[in-house]
Amino acid sequence: MRRKIVGVMGSGREPHEARASALGAWLAKAGYHLLTGGGGGVMASVSRAFVETEDRAGSVIGVLPAAADTPNSTPPGYPNPWVEIAIRTHLAARGDDGGNVLSRNHINVLSADVVIALPGGAGTLSEVQLALAYGRPVAAHIAEASELPGLPPQVAVAPNLDDVRAFIETALC
Repeated sequence: MRRKIVGVMGSGREPHEARASALGAWLAKAGYHLLTGGGGGVMASVSRAFVETEDRAGSVIGVLPAAADTPNSTPPGYPNPWVEIAIRTHLAARGDDGGNVLSRNHINVLSADVVIALPGGAGTLSEVQLALAYGRPVAAHIAEASELPGLPPQVAVAPNLDDVRAFIETALC
């Protein structure tokens, strides 16, 4: 049976270390692959925790953006050191342009079996919106609405790790 892929999206600047690390370690122990945008912040925190978990079964996949001025290279900080499978794209749009057809966010969402959003900004919100548009199960691992401004009301909110686990396990059954 194919190992399932959990896409974890979140801030490229803020690590939200406690939540991201707990989630990364649980995903590794549960036997999933982890998919992120391959950058810093939440993406690095969840990836580091995943890689540092003993006896893990899955891999860390990073879908990387192109540099805006040089489409055959990646921006500084990509991939983070814990990405094991780097998927390089020619797609430079991100952040406020995350929903643009020239954004890797479409690949992130379409490649994941389920999407978990941690606190973030416009880029994270665009991935949540794309998950809804593409019919991917999506939940926000946030404690309060201000951590992901503009979150659509139909997105499940999972404030603690047990809620995230239950969402993932239900969505993937």
